Amino acid sequence: MLSRVRLSHLSAGFIAVLVGYTSSAAIVFQAAHAAGATPAEISSWLWALGLGMGFTCIGLSLYFKEPILTAWSTPGAALLITGLAGLSMSEAIGIFLFNSLLITLAGFSGLFERLMRYVPKTLAAAMLAGVLLRFGVDVFVVLPTQGALVGIMLACFLVARRYLPLYAVPLTFFVGLGATAALGLFQMQHFALTFAQPLWMTPTFSVTSLIGVGIPLFIVSMASQNVPGLAVLRANGYTTPASPLIGFTGLAGLLLAPFGGFSFNLAAITAAMCMSKDADADPKQRYLAAVCAGCFYVVTGVLGATVVSLFAAFPQALIVTIAGLALLGTIGNGLATALSEPNECDAAVITFLVTASGLSLFGLNSAFWGLALGMVTAALHHRKSP
Repeated sequence: MLSRVRLSHLSAGFIAVLVGYTSSAAIVFQAAHAAGATPAEISSWLWALGLGMGFTCIGLSLYFKEPILTAWSTPGAALLITGLAGLSMSEAIGIFLFNSLLITLAGFSGLFERLMRYVPKTLAAAMLAGVLLRFGVDVFVVLPTQGALVGIMLACFLVARRYLPLYAVPLTFFVGLGATAALGLFQMQHFALTFAQPLWMTPTFSVTSLIGVGIPLFIVSMASQNVPGLAVLRANGYTTPASPLIGFTGLAGLLLAPFGGFSFNLAAITAAMCMSKDADADPKQRYLAAVCAGCFYVVTGVLGATVVSLFAAFPQALIVTIAGLALLGTIGNGLATALSEPNECDAAVITFLVTASGLSLFGLNSAFWGLALGMVTAALHHRKSP
């Protein structure tokens, strides 16, 4: 397997981890602070999250030979910022265990997979394109403020796409690093090498916290993470059974919740980076990119806050640009698939627009509502069709 690992696999895996941490690590820190976490407990959270994501990525991808990428629940972490206020850390750990137990049961019972069978491929692709749209748009949003850096990276990507398409993304990333150094944009003043240490936190359970925070955390994690995550797999042509994927991420949560692993789910945005043609032209070999991402996750877990401070040293324009360019092909393929069935065009367009809008209601994000309204539109269309 090691002999088949290419630079494109390493690049896709690294960029997926880079985008995942830089886009939401701050939310995890806020959630930990809401529960009154000490520095040692925050370090343990990062250790548990990194190792949980790493080993589930590696294990599931190697077993199914498909690019299975997992992630912490970013919407779930956002919910915890307010939900854990006034609760003790032991109560928070009890909530994490309860959430992971519900995810495990939903996975291994087959309930989640039965529900996802009703989602058309066109709507899954439309939702994927809607989720990723802002990443493509953000490249040109930051262009006026960081014209030199973004312009150099964009030019490199277009030229490499023409002559070295398989290495366009890694080459662009390295050129971006060089341009960042030349322009003096690195911010290394807060970087410090420290290792994370696991810390056992004994759970306590209260009915009010389990109902008031645990059940909403489960619903948000399933609707806002696992539904889009499985849709990304289906939109890219992978038919991996959903039950073991959801079940084993739930088990990972049960094992690591006492150390701060609040929720593990299927990834959507970062997973798309490991499923694109830039990761590998052969869809059957793209699982190696997810394995590489898993290895990087393990490293981030062991190093803990060190990695967060290192990623914070990169300018935001570099991260935004490489993420948008890495997802360019996936956005295009998603739109093409979404509009491939004439009878489902209206439903696909509504799914895409609602998802891209950023709509959030009742704690559920736009990906859920986009898919829900698209399904309603498709059902109404089929009902009135002869």
